[in-house]
Amino acid sequence: MRCRVLTVIAVCSMFTLLGCNNRAETQIITPEPMVELKPMQQSYRGVLPCADCEGIETSLFLNKEGTWVMDQTYLGKNSSFASYGTWARTADKLVLTAENGDKIYFLAKDDSLEKLDTEGNPIQSSLNYTLRAVEAPLPTTPMSMKGEYTYYADAAVFADCATGRTFPVESNAVLQEEYLEMRGKDLKPVFLQFDAHFAVQPKPDSDKLEKVLVSDGQAKFTPGKSCKD
Repeated sequence: MRCRVLTVIAVCSMFTLLGCNNRAETQIITPEPMVELKPMQQSYRGVLPCADCEGIETSLFLNKEGTWVMDQTYLGKNSSFASYGTWARTADKLVLTAENGDKIYFLAKDDSLEKLDTEGNPIQSSLNYTLRAVEAPLPTTPMSMKGEYTYYADAAVFADCATGRTFPVESNAVLQEEYLEMRGKDLKPVFLQFDAHFAVQPKPDSDKLEKVLVSDGQAKFTPGKSCKD
């Protein structure tokens, strides 16, 4: 009788231990709730440090469709430079991929962005690397852009090689005439390299606004070439 009692106690103890182990395993593999990303502000501005000038006045504009435009003015040198590309974000970082493939990293902090180094790590410096959210329009500094241009039914579009995005182009008689001459009888896109900037304008026959490309000159069509070349 005593042996039976001991046996029952041992079996119960074993199941109790198994139950504890199962609960412990369940606790370990339970996933943590996902942290919802807050919407990014659209425009940021600040003066970043410069090694050989008074500072770099920087304006960054994030478009909701995943592209960005950055305008940088080198103070004391009367020199401006614009760049663009696509953006993505993680839980805390904003990653800008430029038209040449280079990456620029920022750390999102409330309504501001802190510039990181080329590896995406904090910059160990007492200098200010912060851009703050502001209300500002798209930068208008010309950028060199490459893509495939098409003009049809009184509308022009540009398929950008760097971002893979297609943008409407502001009506431009010079571009339209050159395109029609270069394409010949084929209704195909023609490779175009030109200086341009983005602007927000009303859509034709509509009250809605759209982002368009505005030509700043230096246009060159190259028939037979494409973004894949």
